[in-house]
Amino acid sequence: MWRRALVAFSLLGAASVALAIDYRSVSVPAAILYDAPSQAGKKLYLIKAQTPVEVVVRLDGWFKVRDAEGTLAWIETKNLADKRTLVVTAPHAEIRQTDKAEATVLVELDKWVAVEFVEPASPGWVKVRHRDGVTGYIRSTQVWGL
Repeated sequence: MWRRALVAFSLLGAASVALAIDYRSVSVPAAILYDAPSQAGKKLYLIKAQTPVEVVVRLDGWFKVRDAEGTLAWIETKNLADKRTLVVTAPHAEIRQTDKAEATVLVELDKWVAVEFVEPASPGWVKVRHRDGVTGYIRSTQVWGL
């Protein structure tokens, strides 16, 4: 009986590793998203630099990705970087000096502004860097790409 439980637990652990979410960022000024993994596919829309995407499927030279709105499309792998960014999904967000709600606001951000992911912080917060160089903390519920 304990052997079955041990096997089930190890399989569960392996499944959680296999399900790790992989986020990338657009590394070119604008990249084309397609409906199929081919330049012959239908062009859906352009996605701008620094936009984070979640990699869902990998094929030779192509990734199927999901954006912050949940749209699925194909992008050439050469247009993505390992550098991780987040995008503000709340109507308004603030980068604060520390990971506390009462901390000084360093920068106010509008929806769809991209910030660089620096590191996880205390629960509910993430450390980020704005393109202007300001580094601080933002609520994890106000961004997408984690």
